[in-house]
Amino acid sequence: MPHTILVTAPTLASAGLDLLNAQDCRVLFVASEQGAEDIERIMASEPVDAVISRTLDLTAKAIASCPTLKVISKHGVGVSNIDVEAASAQGIPVYVTPGANAQSVTEMTLALMFAAARRVSWMDREIRSGRWSRAQDGLELNGRTLGLVGFGQVARRVSLACQAIGMQVRVFDPLLAAGSDLQGAERVESLEALLPRSQVLSLHVPLTAKTRGFIGAEQLALLPKDALLINTARGEVVDEAALIVALRERRLYAAGLDTMAVEPLPADSELLGLHNVVLTPHVGGSTPAALAGMAAGAARNVLGFLNGTPVAPSACVNQNVFDT
Repeated sequence: MPHTILVTAPTLASAGLDLLNAQDCRVLFVASEQGAEDIERIMASEPVDAVISRTLDLTAKAIASCPTLKVISKHGVGVSNIDVEAASAQGIPVYVTPGANAQSVTEMTLALMFAAARRVSWMDREIRSGRWSRAQDGLELNGRTLGLVGFGQVARRVSLACQAIGMQVRVFDPLLAAGSDLQGAERVESLEALLPRSQVLSLHVPLTAKTRGFIGAEQLALLPKDALLINTARGEVVDEAALIVALRERRLYAAGLDTMAVEPLPADSELLGLHNVVLTPHVGGSTPAALAGMAAGAARNVLGFLNGTPVAPSACVNQNVFDT
């Protein structure tokens, strides 16, 4: 009997959809105007074998309501929108697609860093408004120190690129194994030790209970004056209200944000009134190449499990389900 796969989005890149179709899977989609409640309704009424989860929430109610559900795969790596605890309680593994979008997120990180340092967005707006405002107070990054919080696949690529333009790189990652190859970067043992040395701070950590609000007023105050903050991780990692104050008071030179605490960004967000912040709508990992890689990886994850040939355990975020 063909597998039924629910994709919590209106589409899936052909690199993944073709894999599902090749095995005659019945593929269900969630329409663009639908949300978490619609997912719950579908899963309570359809014999869903697997979910490929994109940006919408996959709730405990949805998971519990679907007795046929066997496996979940994130279309990416951040599982904060999936109730992993609820999945684990049902014995359902949750897989991710590590590295599939790493290059695209790396390039977005660098784009935000350069744009924030040289006030690119502000000058573009000035020219379009008929003003020839030649800002000559941008930051040259050569010789500055980049602080990386987290040292996964994206951070490693960012590190090498920034070293290539003459930056020094320091890393804080408590999960990094002793003796790991830092590829020219220097390891720092605490966040408090990293921040005062980080003229550019770039965040590369998942959203967890420990990292929520990880960078707040106290941490921002430790950064050097005129530092840059770049966030292509998760918006909730930063205390947004504290960041707005630091930007408004010019204690930070600028910020580049691909993620915000509330998405889409509300029309009354104070971030929109700040000229020293560059904003993009959480698209760091959304190039066609990255979307194809994530779609194919997610499809392989669910098909491998359903067909009895699961992928590497390292791609499963709740490996404890296999211990029971």
